[in-house]
Amino acid sequence: MTPTPADTLTRRLAFLGEIEKLKAVTRQNRLVDGSRNENTAEHSWHVAMFALVLAPHAPGIDPVRVMQMLLVHDIVEIDAGDVPFHQPGKDLSAIAAAEDAAAARLFGLLPEEDAARLRALWDEFEAAETPDARFAKGIDRMQPVLLNLMTGGGTWHDFAVTEAQVMERCGPPIRGASPDLWDAVAALVRDHFAARTPAA
Repeated sequence: MTPTPADTLTRRLAFLGEIEKLKAVTRQNRLVDGSRNENTAEHSWHVAMFALVLAPHAPGIDPVRVMQMLLVHDIVEIDAGDVPFHQPGKDLSAIAAAEDAAAARLFGLLPEEDAARLRALWDEFEAAETPDARFAKGIDRMQPVLLNLMTGGGTWHDFAVTEAQVMERCGPPIRGASPDLWDAVAALVRDHFAARTPAA
C-alpha cells in the first residue's frame, strides 16, 4: 500500500522528535569554558561547522554531503550511547553491533526512501572509503582533539593519554582528511605535550 503524504509527514515528524534525544547523550569532552561536558547533538553541529569552514583544505570534496554525514553519523548514540574514544578495553565488535541495531531502528522510523538515503550516508561515513567520508571521519576525530587542546588537555588527563597515543590514534584519519589540517593539529599537540613535560 502506497503511503499517503500525511503518513509520510507523520513518520518524518516522528523521526525528528526521536532524534531530539541526542541532546541528552553526554560525551566525554568538556565545553571550552569548563562548565560541563558537551552532548552529542552539540558535537554533531560543531563538526558540521568544521566541514563548512575547513572544506577549502580538502579540494574536491562536497561539503554539503560531508555535513549531511556528520549530522547523521552519531544519531545511533541515542540507543548505543557514547563510548569514550580513549577508553581502554573497548569491545569494538559489540559497539559496532549495537550501533548497527540503533541505525536500523532509528532510520527505520522514516519513510522507506528517506530511511535508505540517511542510512546510506551513515554507512558511507562508517566505511570511510570515499573522499567525502574520509574528510568527515577526519574532522570528526579532529574536533575532540581541539577541544582537549583548548581545555588544557581535557579528557586526555582523565585517561592518561600520551602524545604518542594522540598521534597514533588521531593522526591517520585527520591526515587522510587533509595533510594540511594534520600538520597544523600535530604541531599544536606537540606544543601541548612539550609544555607539560618538566624541564630536565
